[in-house]
Amino acid sequence: MYLIDGSGFLFRAYYAIKGSMTRSDGTPTNAVYGFTQMVLKIVEETKADHIAVIFDHARKTFRNDIFQDYKAHRPPPPEDLIPQFDMVREATRAMNIAAVEMEGYEADDLIATYSKQASERNAEVVIVSTDKDLMQLVTDKIKMYDAVKNTFIDTDKVVEKFGVGPEKVIDVQSLAGDSADNVPGVQGIGIKTAASLVSEFGNLENVLTNAGKIKQKKRSEALLEQAELARISKQLVTLKQDVPVEVKIEEFKFNGVDYDKFHSFLEKQEFKSLISRISGNLNKTYKETESSSSKKTERNSIAKLRPDFQVDRKAYRLIQNVSDLEKLIRECYNNGYLAVDTETTSLNPFTADLVGVSICTDYEPAAYIPISHKACVQQTDLLMEKKETKEEWLLEKGQIKIDTVLGLLKPLLEDSSVLKVGHNIKYDIEVLAKYKINVTPTDDTMILSYVLEGGKHRHGLDELSDLYLDHTTIKFKDVTGTGKSKISFDKVPINDALEYAAEDADITDRLFKVLKPRLYQDRMVGVYENLERPLIQILKNMEECGVKLDTRRLLKLSEDFSKRLGDLETQIFKLAGKSFNVGSPKQLGEILFEEMKLPGGKKGKSGSYGTGSEVLEDLILQGHEFPKIILDWRQLAKLKSTYTDSLLNQVNPTTGRVHTNYGQAIASTGRLSSTEPNLQNIPIRTDEGRKIRQAFIPSEGNLVLSADYSQIELRLLAHVADIKALKEAFEANIDIHSLTASQVFGTPVEGVDDDMRRKAKAINFGIIYGISAFGLARQLNIPRSEAAEYIDAYFSKYPGIKNYMETTVEHAKDRGYVETLYGRKCFVPGILDKNSATRNFMERAAINAPIQGGAADIIKLAMIRMPGELEKADLSAKMLLQVHDELIFDVPKEELDVTSSLIKKTMETVCHLSVPLIVDIGHGKNWDEAH
Repeated sequence: MYLIDGSGFLFRAYYAIKGSMTRSDGTPTNAVYGFTQMVLKIVEETKADHIAVIFDHARKTFRNDIFQDYKAHRPPPPEDLIPQFDMVREATRAMNIAAVEMEGYEADDLIATYSKQASERNAEVVIVSTDKDLMQLVTDKIKMYDAVKNTFIDTDKVVEKFGVGPEKVIDVQSLAGDSADNVPGVQGIGIKTAASLVSEFGNLENVLTNAGKIKQKKRSEALLEQAELARISKQLVTLKQDVPVEVKIEEFKFNGVDYDKFHSFLEKQEFKSLISRISGNLNKTYKETESSSSKKTERNSIAKLRPDFQVDRKAYRLIQNVSDLEKLIRECYNNGYLAVDTETTSLNPFTADLVGVSICTDYEPAAYIPISHKACVQQTDLLMEKKETKEEWLLEKGQIKIDTVLGLLKPLLEDSSVLKVGHNIKYDIEVLAKYKINVTPTDDTMILSYVLEGGKHRHGLDELSDLYLDHTTIKFKDVTGTGKSKISFDKVPINDALEYAAEDADITDRLFKVLKPRLYQDRMVGVYENLERPLIQILKNMEECGVKLDTRRLLKLSEDFSKRLGDLETQIFKLAGKSFNVGSPKQLGEILFEEMKLPGGKKGKSGSYGTGSEVLEDLILQGHEFPKIILDWRQLAKLKSTYTDSLLNQVNPTTGRVHTNYGQAIASTGRLSSTEPNLQNIPIRTDEGRKIRQAFIPSEGNLVLSADYSQIELRLLAHVADIKALKEAFEANIDIHSLTASQVFGTPVEGVDDDMRRKAKAINFGIIYGISAFGLARQLNIPRSEAAEYIDAYFSKYPGIKNYMETTVEHAKDRGYVETLYGRKCFVPGILDKNSATRNFMERAAINAPIQGGAADIIKLAMIRMPGELEKADLSAKMLLQVHDELIFDVPKEELDVTSSLIKKTMETVCHLSVPLIVDIGHGKNWDEAH
């Protein structure tokens, strides 16, 4: 017997194909379509004698009588989902399947009751759901099935999830609670801790009885104080297995789908692709009536949906004529979404030429449309006295003209009713924008993976294919070669390019079907839909705009840096007594520790001395001048190579601007990264860094405007840790570093000098990053014992911060991740590592992640809101750059005042904390003046 969690299927379907499908009368159908597909797949792939789809009833249940706040915090369902509630029940009945719900009970209770009844009759039960609340039901006769991952959840999987067997899941959930359902549990206890306690004491009551014996003081106190909440939680999480059900189990007997009835439903919903699917699969799954039988020949000619087979590269299609391309486009419209990937000549979207486009739908194997592949032709000049043969790259035959291809694809790619799914789709939409195609709406499997598992692994297509599909993809180098023999993709023969290119779209499609439904399952819909997905278009626009450079200033600065490097090298060689390659760690190590006989030299595995910045800083602290000059040389050399020289080379010849690339799926905290060039690491406080920033200039007649969140991480710390003194200081606009100096050094605020404030500032920001006494001592150039005293004094004045840090680390160890204010999960693998250095590093990361991640989320929200606010006010300013807590704009001089006010208001009101958000605004003729 198969019991399908209908409500779970419905929400999964809604978020998998969000907002991309409606009937001709405007009725939304995306959830109904996805739901029907998922149930139909179960019907077609199983040999179930009995099937039922179980739904939650709309009204409150008995659990609300036990605990009035049960699920109270859940937002109402999206407006476009509400009309689809009845439609999915209609879909179920149209498939000749029982649709069951009961007032006063949740679907889980009905599933529990029917599972018990069936197992008592010695029947095997499969619960089609990933809801962890149902795992308490798993036995040798009752299993769960994840339809998306195509995996069964048995007793071993339950132990893997909860740390205990199914029979003790209720006790673990009672202690850990469930924030998604507002089940309180015991504060500070997560799944791992709860499992440990239940394993040690046997069950919930024994844990509560022995709470006073538990060594961890906070844990013991929490259990004693919140014992009644734990007992209430047990009532909430325990599924009823004795519901007086009205629909009997015998009514679940499945006799096949009534084709005519189901066909009529699909026609009403305008699901053309599903009509094609059932028409091509008239086997024992479908009950054929006399009237449907007469249409069999006609229906069998319609294309079938592509089944879930292993990747078959030989089946990929090459689109080489307009007729096939038009057929592919019709497939996309009928399917409602497509996976798309572009092949180009460069990783830089603003200089790349389009070579081909790959598309995958549910109808047929993936397809590749070659556009500008070239073949090498040997040309002999017969007029020359000595016949010369030259190589010339000409367009390969068998390609549709690029204007024709793009002309046909443009309406599809711009159609708001057809979802376009890509992997790192920002790149693809930037490439296609060069050809006047505005791709919308979009989804991104790279970003989906990042939202679900940021910090756990990388999110490239190859890695995700291995991880989720157990499939090894063709690598780029396999078709283009490496080293001197490497060629650009336009020189790869079409037949060689087919499998590589089409596979990218195929794998993207498969990953989308695995990852998108997990957003609902993992409660990450908000992070993806409100933060990351809309940000893709914002970043695309910023990157496309680029930023203008004063190239003359950069050239002059590069020359100045070269001269200063030469002067520093002269000093270095004089002190060393010989010339050598300053950039060689091996040669430098020999100079430092063998020839100059400086102390502390240690050789690594390579046999060379360590000469990293920490080694040199230790030597500087000991009073040695030579290492200081080396560090100055390194800093200047890095600035020259990374910025003054590199920026000049990265100016786009067409736009005359530099176009950075923002990485959205790199940092585990949600922060953006910047590459090619990296504009986030230009030093702020050094003269050299300021001079580089002076080269970033506005458009003609405009000014650069900088909007910078003031001390946002400290404000977030005060908010999340609920530190009254800090909150009051921020509210009163008191200098936070002077206040901390006053608290730590026992001095009135008015008596705090510059040195005290400098130390307090280092402590304030260091605490956010979990700084140790050793780290603070190094930073302030003071003894470790003195640094330890400062930290102890800090925690004694702000005990709430210490408590926040300890609680955060405990939660991270328990769950494997921490969360930001907006629900982003920042995973911290290695926090339980046996290696103390690794473990300590990850503990510091866990402390910092909710703060840094929260700040990242806030500025992303501001970035998403900003273009709309500027447009509403009819202002011409353009957002150019994001540098962590700072946004940079290009603003017309005549609009400066009104734009400044609007930007400040938008950023300060994008969210509401228990402390005010303050944005510092500056402007000038260049970035340095504005900052």
